[in-house]
Amino acid sequence: MSKSIIIGSRGSELALWQANFVQTALKKAGLESEIKIIKTQGDVIQHLSFDKLEGKGFFTKEIEEALLKKEIDLAVHSHKDLPTTSPEGLMIAAVSQREDPSELLLILKDSVDARNKYSLKRGAVLGTSSARRKSQFLAFREDVVIKELRGNVPTRIQKLRDKHYDAILLAAAGVSRLEIDLEEFFVEKLNPKEFVPAPAQGVLALQIRSEDTKLLEQLQPLHHADVAEAIAVERKVLNRLDGGCQLPLGVYCATDEDEEGKALFQSWTSFAKAWDQTPKWIYYEHEDATVIADRILLKLNETKISSVFITRDSGKFDLFSKSLRAQGITVHSRALIDIRTLKVSSVPRTDWVFFSSKNAVKHFFNQSPELGTPKFGCVGKSTAEALRRFGKKPDFIGYSTDTRMTGKQFAATVGSGTVLFPQARESMRSIQLQFSNKNQVIDLSVYETVKHNETLVPEVDALVFTSPSNVEAFFEKNKIGPNQKVVAMGGATGSTLRQFGTSRYAIPKTFDDIGLAQAVYGL
Repeated sequence: MSKSIIIGSRGSELALWQANFVQTALKKAGLESEIKIIKTQGDVIQHLSFDKLEGKGFFTKEIEEALLKKEIDLAVHSHKDLPTTSPEGLMIAAVSQREDPSELLLILKDSVDARNKYSLKRGAVLGTSSARRKSQFLAFREDVVIKELRGNVPTRIQKLRDKHYDAILLAAAGVSRLEIDLEEFFVEKLNPKEFVPAPAQGVLALQIRSEDTKLLEQLQPLHHADVAEAIAVERKVLNRLDGGCQLPLGVYCATDEDEEGKALFQSWTSFAKAWDQTPKWIYYEHEDATVIADRILLKLNETKISSVFITRDSGKFDLFSKSLRAQGITVHSRALIDIRTLKVSSVPRTDWVFFSSKNAVKHFFNQSPELGTPKFGCVGKSTAEALRRFGKKPDFIGYSTDTRMTGKQFAATVGSGTVLFPQARESMRSIQLQFSNKNQVIDLSVYETVKHNETLVPEVDALVFTSPSNVEAFFEKNKIGPNQKVVAMGGATGSTLRQFGTSRYAIPKTFDDIGLAQAVYGL
């Protein structure tokens, strides 16, 4: 009879769920096991935030020591808790499938305000002890007050229930695994490509002694090589930055296909030097996962651009400028066009209303139109945020910078319904053109653009164009220098640049401030 495998685990509900999950998988593979609970430094010290704890491996060190002493045979960890360098004599034998890597924002229902980013009221108290979560959330919502929050998942939720906070942040994976009922809260799931998770978040690591080759072989049916390849990118960045739980770093790597159907690795990184500093956001993609971490680190450590001009006026919330200035980049911000409202006398009732820009949202809703109860669509996240400020929640958001692709996706979502398109008088109608039945589409001009008389632009390293109209206004009195870099916000803006002889430009991955910042950092 074979020896029962001893699994080492922390004693929290989530850790025991993870250990039991592995135990069940081992049983299916014909292997018997038992669970031994081990307390770690992170479990014992609950009154300090992670950045005040010394060293690394707050939730893993004692378990690894038990493994080396042969008190246990297999350690089950949340992979994000593990230091990136294993102690001598230990190895990761297998990694699990990845659970949802997103963050969940749990909000008390009387602290909800849908007009704000992430639906949280202004001045709210947010509970988290993670430097990564602090730096990113404060970048989006500098009005929020951060209050330390420690404890296992149920403990943290109870503290929210007891109204010590207005909202708390948790990893979606832990909540899902514990099957916690969240109906009493308003729950906002944060997109991991915007609010970047911890390296390897949502993945379990199965650690053994390096000498235990038999157990290594037995664990291979539990190993997911594709997950291991993606999180290797994330953890290599963490390793090279010499970081742990106290580092304000988020890295997320996912796979997609390029236009030829080949595997493409896409990575999103958020990094700040301290929790109270605005992060630098990096996006990078490549067919070879092994080169990505080095490219990310190169972009994090160097900034080729020292000055930028963007063709829009600085708003009250300008995350683009905030992020670049935190890196020492001078930002000049000025629209080259004026926007004028076109008065709307009546608004037809339709099944949907679709917005292709923040200006369309503003100049439409400022006229207090009578709409009925349509659904709302937006070209991207930035336009969706503008819609939320008017108390409306989008039912469709386009995430592609190819407006034709967004149009096709939106047309498929609408089906046979009718759509109202509030827009600029000179709109290129990229979304509308994707509808095969033109009777579904109703255009409504709600604003027009007028070029400024004075359009001289300062000498800068990079130019960021936010619309075709701004491109046209720029070239009336300016030209692009041979060494100037260019960013175009979308295909329509890029098409207008080509009409003026500029064929080399970057297009951001997303139509929002982070996407624009990523594009500049990538130049």
